[in-house]
Amino acid sequence: MQTRPSEELNQRNASFDNRLRPTRFDDFVGQQKVRDRLLLAVEAALQRKEALDHVLLSGPPGLGKTTLAFILGEAMGVHVKTTSGPVIDKPGDLAGLLTSLEPGDIVFIDEIHRMQRSVEEYLYSAMEDFVLDIMIDQGPNARSVRLELPRFTLIGATTRSGLISSPLRSRFGLTNRLDYYSTDDLSTIVVNSAAKLEISVEPEGAREIAARSRGTPRIANRLLRRVRDYAQVRAGNHITRAVASEALTLLEIDPRGLDEMDIRILETLVHKFNGGPVGLNTIAVSVGEEPDTIEEVYEPFLIQEGYLERTPKGRLATPACYKRLGLVSAARPNELPL
Repeated sequence: MQTRPSEELNQRNASFDNRLRPTRFDDFVGQQKVRDRLLLAVEAALQRKEALDHVLLSGPPGLGKTTLAFILGEAMGVHVKTTSGPVIDKPGDLAGLLTSLEPGDIVFIDEIHRMQRSVEEYLYSAMEDFVLDIMIDQGPNARSVRLELPRFTLIGATTRSGLISSPLRSRFGLTNRLDYYSTDDLSTIVVNSAAKLEISVEPEGAREIAARSRGTPRIANRLLRRVRDYAQVRAGNHITRAVASEALTLLEIDPRGLDEMDIRILETLVHKFNGGPVGLNTIAVSVGEEPDTIEEVYEPFLIQEGYLERTPKGRLATPACYKRLGLVSAARPNELPL
């Protein structure tokens, strides 16, 4: 059976991501406090010969939550079974997953905040008492069946920690938030990734890529791929600072990491709505993007960089936003500087 081009491309992309993904704590760059806490928990669990306590990892996309889950599995010497919140839409799916585990195994649930509430309630007893109480049949014939589970570790990952219910959150023994990476840490990640891909890159070239990566390793690795293409075709397969800058400028990624959609959001806010406040849905319609994507992917970085402010009345452009767009001030949004 022949592999379709789209399937082959997906396989290559997955292979690329797996090649760059660290498999040990020693290779994991950044998030030092989170790394130290998890290392301590692993060493203590191994000494007691127990399963690792349940772990909740929160933070923006692309910061390493999935990577840390697999590193924990490697450190504990157990299997990691992965799924995501929206996929588990009925209790039977959860039961099938948990009853197939071996003692100490890790279950990684990505986007755990999107799990159905009816399914989430079955997790409470599974996490706390390692049992599942499943209802069979309905009405007068309904009865409960208790399934014993091996002691396992649940690792939940979420980009919206505020949407996780209090009963579920309270059952995680280790709660860690991942923050955006520094340029220095991202430079190290780019250099390490380039070495794995056998790409020639100078330290200043790696730093140029890192500075435009929005504090996110996933974006840094993606930009490295695009700069590699540019260097291969136009720069003798060697990445310098100038080559990285030219490649990223071609991709419309500015020196602060803002891309085309970021600029569209800021320009829409300033030019169409006089700097706001304006609602998220209105911005989404104006730029042709989903509200959830703007809120989860674009806004966190824009807020962190000081270009955007969330208020009870809506989104508001800051003075830094006007300065970035070459405008004088919020009081005179259409007047260009002299």
